[in-house]
Amino acid sequence: MGDDSEWMKLPIDQKCEHKVWKARLNGYEEALKLFQRIEDEKSPEWGKYLGLLKKFVTDSNAVAQLKGLEAALAYVENAHLAGKTSGEVVSGVVSKVFNQPKARAKELGSDICLMYIEIERAEVVQDELIKGLDNKNPKIVVTCIETLRKALSEFGSKIITLKPVVKVLPKQFESREKAVRDEAKLLSVEIYKWIRDALRPPLQGINSVQLKELEEEWVKLPTTAPKQSRFLRSQQALKARFEQQQAAGGDEADGDDDDEPAPQVDPYELLEPVEILSKLPKDFYDKIEAKKWQERKEALEALETLAKNPKLENGDYGDLVRALKKVIGKDANVMLVTLAAKCLAGLAAGLRKKFGTYAGHVVPTILEKFKEKKPQVVQALQEAIDAVFLTTTLQNISEDVLGVMDNKNPSIKQQASLFLARSFRNCTQATLPKSMLKAFCPAFLKQVNDSAPEVRDAAYEALGTAMKVVGEKAVNPFLTDLDKLKLDKIKESADKVELLGKKGGGGAEKKAPAAKVAPPAKVAPPAENPARSSGPPKKASAAKSGGPPKKGKSALGAKGKKVTETKEFIETEISIEVCEEKSAAVLPTSCMQLLDSANWKERLASMEEFQKAVEQMDKNEMPCQALVRMLAKKPGWKETNFQVMQMKLHIVGLIAQKGSFSKTSAFVVLDGLVDKIGDVKCGGKAKEGLTATAEACSLPWTAEQVVSMVFAQKNPKNQAETLNWLSNAMKEFGFTGINVKGFINNVKTALGATNPAVRTAAITLLGVMYLYMGAPLRMFFEDEKPALLKQIDDEFEKMQGQSPPAAFRGTKKGGAEEDGEEADEQEEDGGGAADIMDLLPRTDISDKITQDMVDKMADKNWKIRKEGLDEVAAVISEAKFIQPSIGELPMALKGRLNDSNKILCQQTLTILQQIAVAMGPALKQHVKSLGMPIITVLGDSKTNVRGAAMTTLQAWVEQTGMKDWLEGEDLSEELKRENPFLRQEVLGWLAEKLPTMRTVPSDLMLCVPYLFICLEDRNGDVRKKAQDALPTFMMHLGYEKMLKATGKLKPASKEPVSALLEKARAVMPAKPAPPPGKAGAAKSSSGGAPAAKSGPSKPKPVIDDYDDDDPEPETKSKKVVKPGAAKKGVLGKKAPVTKAKDEEDRSGVIFILVPNGKEQRIKEEKGLKVLKWNFQTPRDEYVDQLKTQMSSCFARWLQDELFHASDFQRQVKAIGVMGERMEDELEGTVSCLDLILKWFTLRFFETNSTVLMKVLEYLKQLFPTLSRENYHLNEYEASSFIPYLILKVGESKDVVRKDVRAILTMLCKVYPASKVFPFLMDGTKSKNSKQRAECLEELGCLIENYGMNVCQPTPAKSLKEIAVHIGDRDNSVRNAALNTVVTVYNVCGDQVYKLIGNLSEKEMSMLEERVKRSAKKTPAAAPPPNRQAAERERLQREHPSNPNTTFMRKPAQQPQEDVPNKLKIMYRTYRIQARAQNAEREHSHPSIPKEFQLDLDMIENDHTRVSELPDLVQHKLEELLEPIMMPEPKIRSVSPHFDDLHNSTASTINFVISQVASGDINTSIQALAQIDEVLRQEDKADAMSGHIDQFLIATFMQLRLIYNTHMADERLDKKDIFKLYSCIIGNMLSLFSIESLAREASMGVLKDLMHGLITLMLDARVEDIEDGQQLIRSVNLLVVRVLEKSDQTNILSALLVLLQDSLTTSSGSPMFSELVMKCLWRMIRFLPETINSINLDRILLDVHNFMKVFPKEKLKQLKSDVPHRTLKTLLHTLCKLTGAKILDHMSMIENRNESELEAHLRRVVKHSGNFSGMKSDRGTEKGQDDRMSKAKVSDILSEIFKKIGSKENTKEGLTELYEYKQKYSDADLEPFLRNTSQFFQSYVERGLRMIESEREGKGRIQPSSTVIPQHGLDSGSVPLNGEEMKPAVYYERLKILRQRQGLENNSRQAQLLQQVEGDSGPTRPITSLLSKPSVASSTDMLQSKLSQLKESRESHFQQEQSHSHSPTRSSSPAANLDDLKKRLERIKSNRQ
Repeated sequence: MGDDSEWMKLPIDQKCEHKVWKARLNGYEEALKLFQRIEDEKSPEWGKYLGLLKKFVTDSNAVAQLKGLEAALAYVENAHLAGKTSGEVVSGVVSKVFNQPKARAKELGSDICLMYIEIERAEVVQDELIKGLDNKNPKIVVTCIETLRKALSEFGSKIITLKPVVKVLPKQFESREKAVRDEAKLLSVEIYKWIRDALRPPLQGINSVQLKELEEEWVKLPTTAPKQSRFLRSQQALKARFEQQQAAGGDEADGDDDDEPAPQVDPYELLEPVEILSKLPKDFYDKIEAKKWQERKEALEALETLAKNPKLENGDYGDLVRALKKVIGKDANVMLVTLAAKCLAGLAAGLRKKFGTYAGHVVPTILEKFKEKKPQVVQALQEAIDAVFLTTTLQNISEDVLGVMDNKNPSIKQQASLFLARSFRNCTQATLPKSMLKAFCPAFLKQVNDSAPEVRDAAYEALGTAMKVVGEKAVNPFLTDLDKLKLDKIKESADKVELLGKKGGGGAEKKAPAAKVAPPAKVAPPAENPARSSGPPKKASAAKSGGPPKKGKSALGAKGKKVTETKEFIETEISIEVCEEKSAAVLPTSCMQLLDSANWKERLASMEEFQKAVEQMDKNEMPCQALVRMLAKKPGWKETNFQVMQMKLHIVGLIAQKGSFSKTSAFVVLDGLVDKIGDVKCGGKAKEGLTATAEACSLPWTAEQVVSMVFAQKNPKNQAETLNWLSNAMKEFGFTGINVKGFINNVKTALGATNPAVRTAAITLLGVMYLYMGAPLRMFFEDEKPALLKQIDDEFEKMQGQSPPAAFRGTKKGGAEEDGEEADEQEEDGGGAADIMDLLPRTDISDKITQDMVDKMADKNWKIRKEGLDEVAAVISEAKFIQPSIGELPMALKGRLNDSNKILCQQTLTILQQIAVAMGPALKQHVKSLGMPIITVLGDSKTNVRGAAMTTLQAWVEQTGMKDWLEGEDLSEELKRENPFLRQEVLGWLAEKLPTMRTVPSDLMLCVPYLFICLEDRNGDVRKKAQDALPTFMMHLGYEKMLKATGKLKPASKEPVSALLEKARAVMPAKPAPPPGKAGAAKSSSGGAPAAKSGPSKPKPVIDDYDDDDPEPETKSKKVVKPGAAKKGVLGKKAPVTKAKDEEDRSGVIFILVPNGKEQRIKEEKGLKVLKWNFQTPRDEYVDQLKTQMSSCFARWLQDELFHASDFQRQVKAIGVMGERMEDELEGTVSCLDLILKWFTLRFFETNSTVLMKVLEYLKQLFPTLSRENYHLNEYEASSFIPYLILKVGESKDVVRKDVRAILTMLCKVYPASKVFPFLMDGTKSKNSKQRAECLEELGCLIENYGMNVCQPTPAKSLKEIAVHIGDRDNSVRNAALNTVVTVYNVCGDQVYKLIGNLSEKEMSMLEERVKRSAKKTPAAAPPPNRQAAERERLQREHPSNPNTTFMRKPAQQPQEDVPNKLKIMYRTYRIQARAQNAEREHSHPSIPKEFQLDLDMIENDHTRVSELPDLVQHKLEELLEPIMMPEPKIRSVSPHFDDLHNSTASTINFVISQVASGDINTSIQALAQIDEVLRQEDKADAMSGHIDQFLIATFMQLRLIYNTHMADERLDKKDIFKLYSCIIGNMLSLFSIESLAREASMGVLKDLMHGLITLMLDARVEDIEDGQQLIRSVNLLVVRVLEKSDQTNILSALLVLLQDSLTTSSGSPMFSELVMKCLWRMIRFLPETINSINLDRILLDVHNFMKVFPKEKLKQLKSDVPHRTLKTLLHTLCKLTGAKILDHMSMIENRNESELEAHLRRVVKHSGNFSGMKSDRGTEKGQDDRMSKAKVSDILSEIFKKIGSKENTKEGLTELYEYKQKYSDADLEPFLRNTSQFFQSYVERGLRMIESEREGKGRIQPSSTVIPQHGLDSGSVPLNGEEMKPAVYYERLKILRQRQGLENNSRQAQLLQQVEGDSGPTRPITSLLSKPSVASSTDMLQSKLSQLKESRESHFQQEQSHSHSPTRSSSPAANLDDLKKRLERIKSNRQ
């Protein structure tokens, strides 16, 4: 029972991990109750059990385990955190629960797995269960399969991914255990329910009996699809719907409507790929080339067997495909052709999209082979080409198919059409765009009229299929010339077609009836059109039959009208009788009768009536064709009277404008219009008529007809005028849809005409076309004569730089022309530039790419390979423009892209660039085969190769567009490669290209997983590029979709990636303007801009749209949405309206407030996402970055002005506007301040003084304004501006320098002067002497105005750097430096000499002279002391700065508390180091005035006089830190040190510190809060100086108290303990962020502190506290801060001692030593920076002591070799940094020759070669003498100090030391005294003074047998030799008194004192004592401080009573001692 009672008291979580199983059982039971009771799923209580959950399920006791499983299930079900445990818990369930005999345990384990799936951890659970299938224990395997089956049954195939399950399923059927096989069978049945026949292929390999059994089971299953019955937490809406259905009786129909069906599973996805390339017979390629057909057959049969594998592994199939292609194309044996076709089909089916690379190579060959008529061959070829089509896109193979559509062989034409028909069935409206129909329909129309019936039928089928897929509406525009019979056949075919993957044709069927409603009468007549006998139509039809592309173009151009006015476009020719009938109905009878009168006047009157009737007619009633036929009636266009003719032409224009004018009507009039266009009198009206016709029927169609007609005539006048009209019409209508090819030959004819007017008109027309087409237009005319070419070039040059005028005709009807469905890559820029390349005459180079050339490129010899490449380059250069068929070249070039010779690789890339330009847009079909390998080259390690690859890639993308690159898996496969170069280049490329795309293929999603991987790549550049690309991916794929994709990431990656997605969401770019905008662009001035201008042409439509509509609403919107307005203003140069709008823009705000914009920019710069604003001269990328950043928050016009390239006046005006609006838009100015200042820095690098002066004027206005608003610059703004402003302080112009100095003064009001100081210090390093001088002057001003506190990082360091300039070559710099140092002298007196370091004699004399001169001027100039002090105080309040050191201008004028706290240390170091003259100066100008001196002797005897102290019960630190007027004794004033000990501030701090160590938590927390308040205020933190050790001791005593007492006390609330820990760590962090205070911590204290902190980090109990991890992280941060900020010698020494102690203690944790060593390693890492501040003698002594305790052999015996390595690394680093000089730093080691350390150091030094180098370097005898004398001096002094340390020879030693000092006055005793205790140092100094006074007879000193002065001594306060006694001496004497009276219980010092006094005990030399730095016990130090405080309070009353200040001494020291003891006892009893 005793045991039970023990664990019964434990908390639940501790019971759960108790070693007694009953305790655990009880714990699980209680935990279960607790879990069921907690309602809040996010309760902190859950966190306690996070790490225990695995133990719940893996308990070794079966009974306890069962209860643990129940508790775990409850936890997973209710806890929000449960998901984090999924991996380890499910793993535990699989390994430790599924093997249990108890069914209940397995059931619970299975339930836990299912519950994890419910809380969205399906992937983890599934992975663990699949791993469990490999377990050797069949019980586990069975239960895993059963659990998978349950999960699938309940959650369905959407949540349980079936691919990995199916993959391992066949293996389970092979198991020896029947139970496993049976369970696998059940799982297969369950899977079959969900995916049906997709499961068959993966299971084909199992035992036939098992397969048969499965088939039987599958047949029994219901045909209805199963439904999900259990839902994830995120599917609660679905769950509710399911429950409603169940309640309603499970109505099936509702379920079908609401629940989307499970996605159809592709069996291919479930298969494992098979690698076949390595399995090919070794002689395959030899055999397939063999002469015997049997051998070839063997090879193909072997391949066929391998190709039958349904899924093939990706690889390089290029050679294999080439071999098969050769067999299909050239083998005479049809059986082998059939076999090869089957192999090809197998490869295409097995590789799917991965075969797309090879599709373009095999399709032409297969199509050509269709000439074979044998059915088995044709069938095999059909299967092959169909399989190949599924791997690529229609677009990629369209060129190849179109190439054979005109073949002479009808079989080839038939099979090509049938292939397209089959292909169309696999297409949708999206994948069969109009651009494809435009290409194919003309070819089909040709075949519809073919003589072979099979060809016609195939064409009908293809057109019918297309109609079914995209609808009649889309296909009809291409079928205008077909008669009704043929149209009916096409529709009949369409009805028969059954599309793949559609139920009954879907939308296509719905559209068909709508089309049938159209009146049939208007569809039939076109059949008559070709048979017409009239002249013009024949010409028109002749022109139309120019070729498929032309017809396609004209049809496309007219399609918009067909959409809106379909009946007019299919208007057919009507007979003359019908025309007369219709005309008579609308025209007056007289008009009709007189039309053909012989009298011209009657004809004229008839025309006038005709005109009136037309003007009054309604559009719908006007029979256009009938009317124009009446006009054409005899005499028609042969009218001889010009007046009548003019009227006729005018009426034609009217009819075209008013009526529904069709092309049929146009054909009637065009001939007459063209015939009269050259007529002098009628030409104008003819042109008007043509323009009206063009408006009605579209310019592209009209122009094509007119040009072909006029050049069929011989009349040069007509030709010239037609070309002139066309030039003008293009400007009016725009270039949209113009069919250049339709009249380019006629233009060439015109250029060769003999009539100059025709030539001139042609050249003018070319000039207009050039506006729209750009440079490519010239390519058509390169073969012309040079003289003519020069005329053309001159015309083009005139047009250079002009933008096309805005189109104003044809826009309404043309607006309907573009549906926005055309791919923007094809139809961009009005169809002009994109189609030009198609029109160029291209050469077929496939014949020139010979086999010999291909073989050369594959040769082993690189020179021959180069020859082959040179030949290819020559072929392409010669051809200029090539056709897409380039034979075997793609495969050959692909091989060279990974050539080992990088020069050849680059040459190949150059050839590919050539190919891109030469082939043009047709390059698309080579993207997969040749484009993707270019991307692979981006992974090359050489920068130049990567650069060439990127250039090539850009050249290709320019021709192909981006779409083809993103389709398929190829790009994702490239990103999959773990090549950082490849990834960063590809991601950078995508980030640039994706924002320009309107739509992207869905395959882009395949790249996302690899993009996420790149976000966490170890390479920083890859991460950056991935982050840049992330928003561009998101703009197309959407945030939700990408966030969902993170579900597949590992848990550790998911959170950071999700965070990055969130960031990217904020900066996601908007998609480019939609198609209607582009259509608008085509019609506007920018619409047909040449390709070179395509960039800026995109924003134009936005302007034009707004200009055309209503400018007013647009203006309003601009004020609201400024960024949009900014975009709109880019190109508005043309119209005056735009200028007005610009003016309106400028009245709006100039700075746009972007929420958190500045913070985001700061974050981006910190995260290195953008360039850090740091440069010598600004590069372009900095300017571009600034432009980008400004674009979102500056008005567009302002940004344009600021960055205006040529006119600086624009910049001046912009700055003026910013200045005028500063007050009004102050908030905006502040939000953009960083960008404004950055822009100014760019101006500082320019030479334009006007802009510079304007900038400075603005800054002089800006900074006072900011100061008034109390705005302070942040670090980000300051660091990106001040360094560049300081550059201008060295400007040659006085006015600029003056302004900059004024700005720097103002700057200090908005940015602390102490932070400006380092920038100015950097400015003093400039090469510009003016800049150096001005910076030095400015530094002087700062010191004068703000005191020494501005000197950063420390005054000493700063002044040393300033003093260097006293020796500058430039006189002005020297003067400035001297003036600055004199300023410092005026502020802090003689201390300046110590701060500036050693100067040469010449420099020192210059300085002294300047100081003397300034001293004469100072009294008159100095302000009154009181005002000066008040001013200083105000400045200090306004500009608090780092209180590293406090300095005084005149010490006497400062409050007593301002006296430096470290005077004793400064005194000692100064005394030892200073030169003789400095010492004299100090004696003549004491820094501590006489009134502050202290007679310590008097105080030693006067025990009644103590300063008055305030009551310390309640403290308000603000008041207490104020100076308090102390009662001044009249006899003499107290010293600063006495004041430090006893004034109210110090005593308050002492008291508060004593409370820190209190046993009461609240008391301690209050005390810590008060100290934290002091530490956090820069101006008050100095008050802590001198109390640091005391505070740290109290702190780690509290840490020990918590560790040993509080943590074990169950009654205490852990939150209170956490709060106390937080306060302690917060205080420490504040303390150690103030470097001056941190450095005061002594070595012993640091040792104890580090011990306490490391112990805390290792305390496991802390983790159990809520937020314990956060606490440990804070401690970690604190340790780092301590290591960085403490005195480096002390902390390094402390760590060495701590390591020694931890290794010595056997009970210590090995982790403790490890953490100490980690700290040491960190210190070692930073040694190069800190070496100069470290006392190497002390460190080497510590290492020596360590090595004495742990010699090398003992170190190696330790379990870990890390301590040994740590020590070696420390010594090695020290040797490396100091060289052989390290051996000079062993002065503190007594027997250095015997030391293991010295031997080790010598080895290291010798090994590094420094030792011998050192000796040889010091070549001169003098150097050797110096070295010898130094060594000798060291030995002499060592001997002397040994004597002083021994009790027998103390006096002798002191006498020798005195004499030595007299002889060598500059001897440096510092190394011997530095590491001794203060007591010993004081002892030596006092001894020397006694000897001095004895010898000079100035005092009577009787030394007793002991060295310590007794009470009988009375001359301690007398200055010796005229030298002022420093306070440190008195402080030491006071300390001795306190020790003697028991007030300082310092054990080590007591021991030292005992030995020096000669008490009993073993005698040791003093050097051995001195060699160990005193590590005082921290506890003793604290007690001494506390007792000191108590005593001072105790004696408070006595001070008031005693005013006797007589220097008489008490004759009974024993009585004083007894008195003190009694007092101490009284204090102790009161405290208790």
